[in-house]
Amino acid sequence: MGLESFQRGDFEQAASSWTEASQLYEREGEIRRQCEMLIYLSQANQALGRYKEAGKNLDLALGLPRKAGDQIQLASVLGALGNLYIATGPEETALKHLNEGLRISREVNNQDLSASILNNLGNLLTAQKKYAEAAAAYEESASLAKSRNNGLLTTRALINAATASIQNKQYKEAKARLDNALDQIRPLEASHDKASGLITIGLAYDELRSRLPDSSDSLLLLAHQTFSEAGTISDSIGDRRASSYAWGHLGRLYEDERRYQEALQLTRRATFAAQQVNAPESLYRWEWQTGRLLRKLGSIDDAIGAYRRAVRTLQSIRPELSVSYGAPQTSFREEMGPVYFELVDLLLQRGQSLQDPKQVAPYLIEARDTVELFKVAELRDYFRDDCVDTALSKVTKLDVVGNTTAIIYPILLADRTELLVGLPTGLKQVSVPVGTETLTKEVREFRRKLEKRTTREYLPHAQKLYDWLIRPIEPDLAAFPIDTLIFVPDGALRTIPMAALNDGKQFVIAKYAVGITPSLNLTDPRPIKREDMKVLAVGVTEAVQGFPALPNVSEELHELQTLLGSKNLVDREFLASNFEKALKEEQFSIVHVASHGEFGNDVDKTFLLTFDDKLSLDRLNQMVGVFRFRDDPLELLTLSACDTAAGDDRAALGLAGMAIKAGARSALATLWNINDEAAVDLVVDFYRELKDSSVSRAVALQRAQLKLINNPRYEHPGFWSPFLMINNWL
Repeated sequence: MGLESFQRGDFEQAASSWTEASQLYEREGEIRRQCEMLIYLSQANQALGRYKEAGKNLDLALGLPRKAGDQIQLASVLGALGNLYIATGPEETALKHLNEGLRISREVNNQDLSASILNNLGNLLTAQKKYAEAAAAYEESASLAKSRNNGLLTTRALINAATASIQNKQYKEAKARLDNALDQIRPLEASHDKASGLITIGLAYDELRSRLPDSSDSLLLLAHQTFSEAGTISDSIGDRRASSYAWGHLGRLYEDERRYQEALQLTRRATFAAQQVNAPESLYRWEWQTGRLLRKLGSIDDAIGAYRRAVRTLQSIRPELSVSYGAPQTSFREEMGPVYFELVDLLLQRGQSLQDPKQVAPYLIEARDTVELFKVAELRDYFRDDCVDTALSKVTKLDVVGNTTAIIYPILLADRTELLVGLPTGLKQVSVPVGTETLTKEVREFRRKLEKRTTREYLPHAQKLYDWLIRPIEPDLAAFPIDTLIFVPDGALRTIPMAALNDGKQFVIAKYAVGITPSLNLTDPRPIKREDMKVLAVGVTEAVQGFPALPNVSEELHELQTLLGSKNLVDREFLASNFEKALKEEQFSIVHVASHGEFGNDVDKTFLLTFDDKLSLDRLNQMVGVFRFRDDPLELLTLSACDTAAGDDRAALGLAGMAIKAGARSALATLWNINDEAAVDLVVDFYRELKDSSVSRAVALQRAQLKLINNPRYEHPGFWSPFLMINNWL
């Protein structure tokens, strides 16, 4: 019953059947059959994007063959667990399970199982960009599967080998492997696996079109044929989920050929199929495609409606849901961003076409809210947990943030940059004729040259970026007593300090206090409580775990103790266990960490260094998160020596989301590690200013930065600009 449902693409029904079956076998004490059902159930949950549920199924299954001494089934569970960890991370765990499963399957000479695990091992190696090793694993898998007459696994391994060849730029080899896979899959019985295999082959042929221009027409024809075959098979077996992908992707090919009306008909067919099985992970794609097609056909209002539906559908998708049918590893921004930003683009264009400000306002508000929806979704994707939802539940919606603050959303579009500015009287839109590519290139150069403290090469870039991002809104800012600019940066703009932009005479920071937030909806702006301010200051001065010494940290922590009476843990006292104990025992309002911190493009590559350990963000969240359940959350988390790679937008996203992850109201952190006395001076001056109840966090940082600028030794922005005030700026 479960397998029939699964092969029809009805994963909900399959999951339901296998849940019942596993419970029945558990009651009857049939351990082997219970384990088999749990493995199947995990596959259904994975297909539905329920990775946590799939993990629970397999954790339960893992103990059963060990108890029964069943090596074949143990290898099967390990292979399935390895495959799950490829999707969820960490990769080391995936590799451990797959290697153990493969070892056992070879020991008991079970070739079907070895073939399956080798295919999964290829998937892991592909994710690690080890394409040649991946292709070898897939080839061995296909060879074993073929010797066992396992047609589906043979084709799956061949398709995966072709995908690895594409990633490895071996396009002719990829084409040969795809042709082989197509020959192998066509004689097989109609099933969900056959349909999804054909869809993946079609997608790979489509991708090869741009890589092999001489064969573009023949590859287009092959993609057409495979999508059509997949659609016909899916319809014949009632597999609406696969049907939705087949007709939708065929519609996209017609879109590429500018046959928009035919594309629209196929896309509507795909939309209907996705709606019938409540498959939001494919539905949003076809609603988005409908929006693109209607826009190209000139029906702007209808296009806006379709985009709105696509965004609404995306919002309903669980954060852990991955993109189906073998999409290559891309960032959330690349994968989902266009849906949100194409809607924003249309809303802003529609607003600009109207004369009456009262009619324009709703379009600007919706554009801002759509950007905010994306920001929240992007952080949720980065952290892969519920910290974002916890923050959302505590925040009151803000439309006006006081008379002295402007909120700036730079919206990067292909042909222009839109500056959406929140002012005391509402939102203002200003268009700048500079597209994403040009802006990003300038940002990368600026960031690279900012870190060179001995030259002024950064200055032309600082001025150009000022001309694009600040000068166009100067008249609007001048109309109010604005003293603070809060940026909600996107993409490459997250990697630079806005305070270091320059108008030709002075830096932005000379005129305005500056803060950033990854999302205004995740910011809880209220002034810091200064009465009874307790500070925990921790740090590492010595070279540990392969990281260089931070000799200035000793002075930094000593100064904080003198100024704020902080409790200090330094070097051998700053053990992970001592840090955790201190956080549990006392309610601190500020936690100051003067130690190496690295932010990677993935949350798993992000950590803070204690003397004896590397604290992952999850571990830090658990430690600092105790404040969430107290009356007063952590007011400020300071990371005075962290680092983000210069061109890494996602690493900068992680840094910007740091306060949210830790459950702190705000964070003071560095984009790159200064490792200089300048950092000590700035940090101490910041806290000195913060003691004044009339001074906001952003202004305290501004004053500390200006003090460094006025010191000839430290006037270069490489010293003072990396410090960012993140989230709550009050």
